[in-house]
Formats: sequence, C-alpha cells, structure tokens
Amino acid sequence: MADQLIIFDTTLRDGEQSPGASMTKDEKLRIARQLERLKVDVIEAGFAASSNGDFEAVQAIAAAIKDSTICSLSRANDRDISRAAEALKGAARARIHTFIATSPLHMEKKLRMTPEQVLEQAKQSVRFARNLCADIEFSPEDGYRSDVDFLCRVLETVIREGATTINVPDTVGYAIPELYGNFIKTLRERIPNSDKAVWSVHCHNDLGMAVANSLAGVKLGGARQVECTINGLGERAGNCSLEEVVMAVKTRKDYFGLEVAIDTSHIVAASRMVSQTTGFVVQPNKAVVGANAFAHASGIHQDGVLKARDTYEIMRAEDVGWSANKIVLGKLSGRNAFKQRLQELGVVLDSESEINAAFAKFKELADRKSEIFDEDILALVSDEAVTSEQEAYRLVSLRQHSETGERPHAEVVFTAEGREIRGEADGNGPVDASLKAIESQVKSGAEMVLYSVNAISGSTESQGEVTVRLQNSGRVVNGVGADPDIVVASAKAYLSALNKLHSKVERVAAQGGGNV
Repeated sequence: MADQLIIFDTTLRDGEQSPGASMTKDEKLRIARQLERLKVDVIEAGFAASSNGDFEAVQAIAAAIKDSTICSLSRANDRDISRAAEALKGAARARIHTFIATSPLHMEKKLRMTPEQVLEQAKQSVRFARNLCADIEFSPEDGYRSDVDFLCRVLETVIREGATTINVPDTVGYAIPELYGNFIKTLRERIPNSDKAVWSVHCHNDLGMAVANSLAGVKLGGARQVECTINGLGERAGNCSLEEVVMAVKTRKDYFGLEVAIDTSHIVAASRMVSQTTGFVVQPNKAVVGANAFAHASGIHQDGVLKARDTYEIMRAEDVGWSANKIVLGKLSGRNAFKQRLQELGVVLDSESEINAAFAKFKELADRKSEIFDEDILALVSDEAVTSEQEAYRLVSLRQHSETGERPHAEVVFTAEGREIRGEADGNGPVDASLKAIESQVKSGAEMVLYSVNAISGSTESQGEVTVRLQNSGRVVNGVGADPDIVVASAKAYLSALNKLHSKVERVAAQGGGNV
C-alpha cells in the first residue's frame, strides 16, 4: 500500500505575508472552508500571537473546520505558545507549530543568542507546548543553512521532548533539489529518534525551485509532509505551490508511489478564491491553474489533442476543476438557485440579510450581463464582502467624460463614515481622473505601487477585476474591485484599499518574517 503524503497548507499564514495580501477574518474563514472542501490535511490558519485579528481568525477557523487539522504558528516562547493553544481550543484536531532560527547567521545577527541558548529554548518550548497540545510541529528557521551537527542535536532534542512533526525550511529559497533532498536524508539517517516524527519540507521560490526542492525532499529525503500555498502565494517569489506538488505526485504516481487525500476537482475554485480575495492575479502560463494551462494554441498541438488527448495532455482539465467554468445563472434565476450556488462555491454568509444583499447585487449584475459565471459570483461576494457596515468608504456613483483630444474629467460620489462626499478631477485618462477625484477629498497621501486589470471571464461583456496596491507609512495593502465598467471597478478597488489602510491592524512579525 502506498504511503500518504500530508498536505500542509499555509496560504492563510505564510501566504498572507505577501505585501498587501492580508485578509479579514471572514475572508480567511471562507478560504479555510474551501481548503477543507479540497481535503487539505493541515490548515495553518495564522499566527495567533501576532495580533488580536489573527487570534480571532485562528479561533473562528478552529471552531468552523471539522475535517482538517488546524494549526497556529508561534515563536519559541511561552506567551506565543499559550496564545496559540488558546486560539485552537475549539478545534476538532489542533496543532501548535513552533519555531526558532538555527543558522549561524540568524542566531548571531537576529536572535543574538548562542547555539546553546537556542538549543535550550527549543527544548523548553516544545516541552511547554506538548503539555498544551498532543500534535506539535517544530521548525528550525533557516534550517537548510544551519550547521548539520548542531541541527541534528536540536532536532534530536525536540523529538525527545515530544515534537511529532519536524519541518526543515529552506527559508530563503537557497536550495538545489538534489542537495536539499540529500540534506533531509542525512538528518534522518544521523538522528537516532528520527523515526518518531513525520518529516516535513517548506521551500521558498526565490530561485524558482520551491516545488522541485519539496519533491526532492519527499523522494530523496523521505519527507512525508509538504508545506505549500494555493497559487504559490507568499512573500518575495512565493512559496511551494500546492496545486503543482499535488498534481506532480498524482500524475507521476509511478515514480513517487504516494497517495494524497486532496480532492483535485476543487483546485481551480480554490485558486480563484485566493486570487480574488488577495488581488494577486494568477499568471496565464501558471502550471495547473493558469488560464492557458490546458489551452492548446499551437495548430500541431490542437491536431494532436483532437486525435488523442494524451498526445499533449498529461492531466485532464476537469480533474483539477476547469470544467466548473460553466454558465451557472442568469437574470431569471431565483434566490434559492443563487443560495445553492453560493454553498457549492464554499461561500457561507452569516445571515439571511447578507444573502439578500448579495442576491440584490447579483440581480443588478444579471441585468447588465446575460451570462453569470462562478467567477462573477465570487468576485461579487468578495468585492462587496456583503458587510458594508464595516467599511469606512463606499462608492455611491461615478460620472466620467473622456473624448479624443479632450482632458478626461470625473465626478465621484462616495460615503466616508456614513457621510456623503463629492469629488471631481481631471486626469490622464478616465481611471486616473476618477481616482484623483477620490483622493482630492480623502487626502490619504498613499502612494499607488500597483494597478492591474484582469478580465474575470473571456468576453468583452466580462466583468473587469481591478487590483490597486497602496503604500502608506510602511503599510502595503491591496484593494480589489469588480464591475463590468473598468472605471467603476477601479474606483471600487481604490476605495477598498483605502478601507484597509483605514483599519489599522497591529501585527507582530514572526522572527525574520516567519518564512519557516
């Protein structure tokens, strides 16, 4: 019988550390439900000690999710570990994931601790955590750049203290597949009690090899857990991509000989949900979930696929959920059909009034657009978040005029803390004029560092989804807006980003950004 490969998803923790990708509690909960539907083994829901918001998100996910183990990250200290345990109280299955840096560089420059102090702190932390939770994961941060002899001592000690999973992170994406795989193998061979823990890999994509390194850690090193994120989301160049690891193991079962519990038919839905929630667009040529992943544009390839699919297709598009891109609803669809579709898409709204608000938005969209796809519904729900009472700024109306040879002009009406405000401005184009009209009244002083437009489905009738990234006083946020009118979508995205800047969430960074 084949071994099981544990899929540990950290989209909601390490993925969220991408600049501007932070999510609200409701957004995290929605993605966690989608991950549960995907049959992810372990969901790292957050870093409970980093902020009250993260604590509440971990707590809410722990209470709502029954089929996956829920994990919280914590630094190797009693306060963080206690906070994680408290947040995880309601979980059907809980895991505390604690870490401390072990590389000479990190110990000296960041921790300012001696190796012996680090060893002692790792030991005491795992001992403390083990008394609060049966399932303990330990990560030596920057493990791949650590001294092997010292790392063996630390890992042997924490296993003795009760760590049930040992994760060896390539924190800065420095590894090469063969070397990393053999590094894990060496650790497992040299540590006498290595068989008492599940070995795990966590790789970053700085050199574009996170998936290859993770798979080498599994095949050469004998790891049986992979830490990954949907769409490879993560700071810098991102994390190991869940969909790529899973499909590699499933497609090449002849080589890996491993089973994964993932229901791959939900991969595309999870990818879309994460992309639309965070505003991080998936590149078209991204493996498995990119728009072109199963599009055969070359004439020779098309001919081959028509004659026999496996000439150029090693996976079926429907196996990862692409066939779900069907027309689902139109303007004659009733409230029950809409509600049913929300449930199928993993969107859970807390009250009937929220469902009514979302349905009203759906009907409004259906009057302007004859065919409504799954993506439209996800965009509509995440765009409105159907919880407008929490928003400081909200678009009321927009009027703009642009003509060849004339300077575009826009007039925008929006509410700020319930008060109606009007702004107008000229700009280089209608979008520029509209955003300047908003900024002329808000005076946020924020710098726009990214503006991108993405068509949600494939026609000119499609909704445009706009991402605006703003930076202010060291904070970076992404705002997302969707509308069939690109200018309106842009104004919504700008106001969405301003709302996030307005809600000042204080966070404690994990040491070194916590790329464990």
